[in-house]
Amino acid sequence: MAKTIREIASSGLKHKEQVAAMTELACKDKGALAELFDVLKTGNDVDRGTAAEVMKFVSQEAPELMLPYVDVIVEYIDYRVPRVRWGCPEAIGHIARKYPAEVEKAVPKLLENLKDKSTVVRWCAAFALTEIAKHHRERRKELATVLETLSETEQNSGVRNLYVKALKEMAKA
Repeated sequence: MAKTIREIASSGLKHKEQVAAMTELACKDKGALAELFDVLKTGNDVDRGTAAEVMKFVSQEAPELMLPYVDVIVEYIDYRVPRVRWGCPEAIGHIARKYPAEVEKAVPKLLENLKDKSTVVRWCAAFALTEIAKHHRERRKELATVLETLSETEQNSGVRNLYVKALKEMAKA
């Protein structure tokens, strides 16, 4: 079994298996998690995309592990590689469920990603923004207004449905 993120990346495993192995390792080993962020910063574009994808899963399983890296994740939200622009916002969204105040600094970049021509990039940014809005009590009212406007202007039904669903959940809270 590979012992580092880079060893897993070069192991010849299929992509899905690599992501699962990296996620498991990063959740168990803080050194591996640090290496994952090093790959995000210094790897080639394919490796950066994979690192961002793994971050999405790590943040879903153990958001507390991601807290020391929030600034790095925010920095890469608008990175030129689409897979990074997908994974980083999703990681922010998962972290927001438990630690919304720690990720609210991502809001300006998420709003910028909502203008992207890629539906997937917009969906991922919308996911993160709605999670922050649902879980950050102090910003809920302000973000609800933003979500309301976005729900009226977004052309893609999948992205629009994220806003509508979040607004319904927020109205019940």
